[in-house]
Amino acid sequence: MTTELRSRDWFGPHDLNGFAARSWMKNQGIPARMFDGRPVIGICNTWSELTPCNAHLREIAEHVKRGVYEAGGFPVEFPVTSLGETLLRPTSMLLRNLVSMDVEESIRANPIDGVVLLCGCDKTTPALLMGAASCDLPTLVVSGGPMLTGRFRGQRLGSGTNVFSMSEDVRAGRMPVGDFLEAEACMSRSAGHCNTMGTASTMAGLVEALGMGLPGNAAIPAVDARRRVLAHDAGVRIVEMVAEDLRISRVLTRDAFENGIRVNAALGGSTNAVIHLLALAGRLDVPLALDDFDRLGHDTPLLVDLLPSGRFLMEDFFEAGGMPALLAELSDHLHRGALTVTGKTLGENVADAQCWDREVIRSVGQPVLRRAGITVLRGNLAPNGAVIKPSVASPHLLRHRGRALVFDSVEDLAARIDDPDLDVDENSVLVLRGAGPRGYPGMPEVGNLPLPKKLLAQGITDMVRISDARMSGTAYGTVVLHVAPESSAGGPLALVRTGDVIELDAQSRSLRVDLSDDELARRGQSLTPPSPVADSGYQRLYIDHVLQADRGADLDFLVGRRDAGVRRNNH
Repeated sequence: MTTELRSRDWFGPHDLNGFAARSWMKNQGIPARMFDGRPVIGICNTWSELTPCNAHLREIAEHVKRGVYEAGGFPVEFPVTSLGETLLRPTSMLLRNLVSMDVEESIRANPIDGVVLLCGCDKTTPALLMGAASCDLPTLVVSGGPMLTGRFRGQRLGSGTNVFSMSEDVRAGRMPVGDFLEAEACMSRSAGHCNTMGTASTMAGLVEALGMGLPGNAAIPAVDARRRVLAHDAGVRIVEMVAEDLRISRVLTRDAFENGIRVNAALGGSTNAVIHLLALAGRLDVPLALDDFDRLGHDTPLLVDLLPSGRFLMEDFFEAGGMPALLAELSDHLHRGALTVTGKTLGENVADAQCWDREVIRSVGQPVLRRAGITVLRGNLAPNGAVIKPSVASPHLLRHRGRALVFDSVEDLAARIDDPDLDVDENSVLVLRGAGPRGYPGMPEVGNLPLPKKLLAQGITDMVRISDARMSGTAYGTVVLHVAPESSAGGPLALVRTGDVIELDAQSRSLRVDLSDDELARRGQSLTPPSPVADSGYQRLYIDHVLQADRGADLDFLVGRRDAGVRRNNH
């Protein structure tokens, strides 16, 4: 071991502080030889019974520990705040930055030389990466893996995606409530995160594309024994990374982020990846802008035929070869020389990868779609940008002009959307505001607004929807998201009125309301900024310091490089 271990500042000295550090650790039955200069590996665990996707991570942690011990390291598991999509209110995104602070300070304040991040559910992956990036130690990610394929009455069920479709069927009277309730247990039939290409699967895939996980990390099912082997191997590898001083900043370079953007397009990945990658790059001072997602990803082909953009599920993706097969197929579009946590380049990692099912992972020559990346829209409704995911949109609506129907809040939407007297038709543009980072606060996944009940009954399945909110990666439809600036920050979305004509032209990257600059300015003069929805606590801190969506919605004081240095050494 040639690298100076930071843990020696705690466990090395033969003085009062060294005595205390070693002695109190020994009350757990730890032998003295664990303090002989071997690297201390932190296992940062988001296990929680309130985060169902991550409820098996305690077992995964035990396999990481085995690998650390095998390689001669000293593993120490520690908990951080966990974020589950299905239970947390008002939205898990509100707490992503808080968790990143928890992770950063937990790593910095403790005798840790390298860290393995255990994550799964949507926000746990970016939160842990952001916090670890701020410390810049050797870091490796082990994802929890997707759940098994859901099945209901002979049909596959995709997590999230089929929840949305079945709930609309119930509202339209096409599915009995009893059948809907019966499908619950059929959908979530094993441990693991969503088995569609939602945000959890997207971020697990991007971990591998960014070089932060071992090959195969993204798609091995949560209950597959090979997930445990990967965790064990990760424990071995992190000890080696400490010896090599292979820090997270050497892996997460500009080239790595460009790879991530292109892979997100090829996966049909979540729009949430845009916000998370922008925030992560900001922690490392890597230049990355919203327009990079359009410039780099727009012409990337969609190669993975997975819900919600396609037909299959994560178990099928794994059996087809998983991320190594996809990365190999896409290699001509990637920076193959980017360094990864294996110590090898991305290209070297996947040199021998093969695809076993060309229905699931298509070739570049026969893609699901020729151009599938996130499209960034601009115009007088979104001066700082908005995003749309063409692969899940209705092609005929990607160029559309219609009358706005405005909802001022999620509560207003819920109260009126099923009103039989609602003045709406299939050509209307549904607009939701007050759902951005500050306004909600936390930017919830409500951007895929439910369609009016009376239109569902007529067989309408999609409409143009625009908001300053996000949407679940499992969702679908012609949905414009992340409008910046948000309405609560004085963005033009606050000026739109029901009846105004809105024009979307995805091919021209345009989002406009048919109003003159003078009229928008006149309306702006009479606009009263909304009062913050919280006047104390973390929510007020968040409202006061959160950046807009086009900058990753991080807190302004968390942006930029830091390190793991401890400035003072007293208790």
